[in-house]
Amino acid sequence: MAIPAITSYKMPIQSELPKNKVEWIPDPKRAALLIHDMQYYFVNAFTEKQSPRSELIVNINHLKNECRKLGIPIIYSRQPGGQRADQRGLLQDFWGDGVENQLAQTAILDEIAPDESDIVITKWRYSAFKKTNLLNILQESGRDQLIICGIYAHIGCLLTASDAFMKDIQPFFVTDAVADFSLEEHKMAVNYAAKRCAYTISTQNIVSMMNKMDQVLSQGYLPTSLQDVREQIVELMQESSTNISDHENLMNRGLDSIRIMSLVEQWRTGGAEITFMELIENPTVSGWWHLLSTRMLDKISN
Repeated sequence: MAIPAITSYKMPIQSELPKNKVEWIPDPKRAALLIHDMQYYFVNAFTEKQSPRSELIVNINHLKNECRKLGIPIIYSRQPGGQRADQRGLLQDFWGDGVENQLAQTAILDEIAPDESDIVITKWRYSAFKKTNLLNILQESGRDQLIICGIYAHIGCLLTASDAFMKDIQPFFVTDAVADFSLEEHKMAVNYAAKRCAYTISTQNIVSMMNKMDQVLSQGYLPTSLQDVREQIVELMQESSTNISDHENLMNRGLDSIRIMSLVEQWRTGGAEITFMELIENPTVSGWWHLLSTRMLDKISN
């Protein structure tokens, strides 16, 4: 029941990725990076210096370096060696004894080993949220996005993404910074994530989008969430945020054209191509955030 040897395969490329169902924007102020189970015990199932192992390591390193520059917290998960049967639970039935209590198996790959400033969590089940403090780490650092890379795509990475989704944390599944038992299972994980629980994206694209978003945020004009839009409206209307729902007509609440134009000018200064008439057509918090987030996504994707 040990991890099987994995036949070499090429990483999926951008043109092969499924269409995402959501239009989430990776935000350096909201995101954390999870490097999932990159221990020798798991990585050694891949052939050294061949695909997908070679691309996996290069892309994770690239993500790690870019996240560090942007001030994004970096979190590693690792499974402990020498687990007792009662600690492993049903994992024992599928995978046997698991990782031996030897540094040659439990250690995270030298090429991407954590630095002193990184966080390492001990992981006990497929999902990195189960029996760990990952959720607390994200909440305490004000992070509600999780960039996921590592192995294996259709097991721990996918289950962690699904768990994040169910905890209202936006997962970003980096398609060429995860690897799997086979290309078929890799693509299955990506397809499920895109359609059910995550935003799928390549390493190059997420790095580019995060850097562009960082530049946009440095200008201080654009909101980065629905709640931010609500707070801007509350400031204009001098009301409590609890009094304004996501779907009510803001013009009926007294938001006049002069104040709407001030929002248009502010958002356009931040680079969002939005017109007064577009805001008038759907004058709600949710409508404006959908319009704004779509334009922002277009801006940082190009």
